[in-house]
Amino acid sequence: MNSGLNNLEPSSFFEGSPIATFIVNIDHVVTHYNKACAQLLGVPASDVVGRKGLGKVFYGAERPVMADLIVDGAMIDIISDLYQNTYRSSLIIPDAYEAEGFFPRLGTSGRWLFFTAAPLRNLNGEIVGAIETLQDITERKIAENALMKSQLEVEEIVEQRTAELTKRNSELNLLNAKLVTAQEHLVQSEKLASIGQLAAGVAHEINNPIGYIFSNYGMLETYLGSLFEMLSAYEGAEKSCGDPNVIKELQAKRLALEVDFLKEDIPDLMKESKEGIVRVRKIVQDLKDFSHVDAKPEWSFTNLNQGIDSTLNVVNNEVKYKADIIKEYGDIPPVQCIPSEINQVVMNLVVNAAHAIGTDRGKIWIRTGVENESAWIEVADNGSGIPKEVVPRIFDPFYTTKPVGKGTGLGLSLSYGIIQKHRGQIDVQTELGKGTTFRLLLPLTQTDKAE
Repeated sequence: MNSGLNNLEPSSFFEGSPIATFIVNIDHVVTHYNKACAQLLGVPASDVVGRKGLGKVFYGAERPVMADLIVDGAMIDIISDLYQNTYRSSLIIPDAYEAEGFFPRLGTSGRWLFFTAAPLRNLNGEIVGAIETLQDITERKIAENALMKSQLEVEEIVEQRTAELTKRNSELNLLNAKLVTAQEHLVQSEKLASIGQLAAGVAHEINNPIGYIFSNYGMLETYLGSLFEMLSAYEGAEKSCGDPNVIKELQAKRLALEVDFLKEDIPDLMKESKEGIVRVRKIVQDLKDFSHVDAKPEWSFTNLNQGIDSTLNVVNNEVKYKADIIKEYGDIPPVQCIPSEINQVVMNLVVNAAHAIGTDRGKIWIRTGVENESAWIEVADNGSGIPKEVVPRIFDPFYTTKPVGKGTGLGLSLSYGIIQKHRGQIDVQTELGKGTTFRLLLPLTQTDKAE
């Protein structure tokens, strides 16, 4: 069968690719620059091909792009300074890198780009240039920012209500100093009622944006399924092509575009995104359940390590600029628990650890293991530590060492209640200036599940 593909020049595949791509040689001169790249960057090929300094298009000043760093062999030494925490090594191609960033000079209001760069070598294995691809991820970033904005609005509402409750509790303490027992019952009922009101406000504020994100996610899954189905059809048709040169070119193009990696990575990204959306919904439900005795918990045997990984994905944005996460997981059998509640405890401890770290970047260790008939989880940090006089009160409801308006004082209290509900134990070891370690102990099996 002759489809005409054997008459195409290799450059036509490069030029016709929908992925924005450019190539620089060993002298940093742009040698190839396809139409997709010109359209994405808004700069015609005639302005860049045969010239150096492509970084001006992105940054408006002399600065190397990743392809330049690969050509110079300076990627390892410089990339962390230029791209901070937004880069990683490619999982498929040796010596290739991936990164993302915002470029205000592109488009009408700036664009977010995800880019990859890999070395080009001659037959002797020597680097003779580098190829770099660009993808516009602006819409995804806008959706993420919209979700973060909603979360910040919810936090502001919680902080405002908490400040009001704190003021009222102080007034009640002054007026009822001689009625300690009655006062404790009154404060507790006031707190529970307020949490119920806050839960309704949280649901109202966050459910709408989560709803349309969830809807769009479902459509995106359908679209990706159709695209993968069409891609499989193309791959099947490739085998029936009688021209070995065409087959070789197609295989090389598929390797260059990392099609197999994309087919594996995209479903994983979709799965993690869905976990994040579902987790936000579950947090709202957890807050409601805390003030309703008719909640029906779902007990199941679960993998704690997987639950911790999911939780770290959700709080990644809260932690990634403050500390490095170091995971030291042990081999744990399935633990009978309410997974969402244990995940919430881990989330509270990790976020608190991040807040305890000062201006210098710190470390947070997540450790797991088995001790007798119980599983244990440790969340440790090298932050500021907790004063000894404060430690006895850290699990009290509404108690916080943060400034007014900066914390609700509910995180550790809710965590303590959840661990008690699981017939477990939560302990803390801390030292000022060195850090804090929280240790959770959970029975592997609930012989008689909590009421």
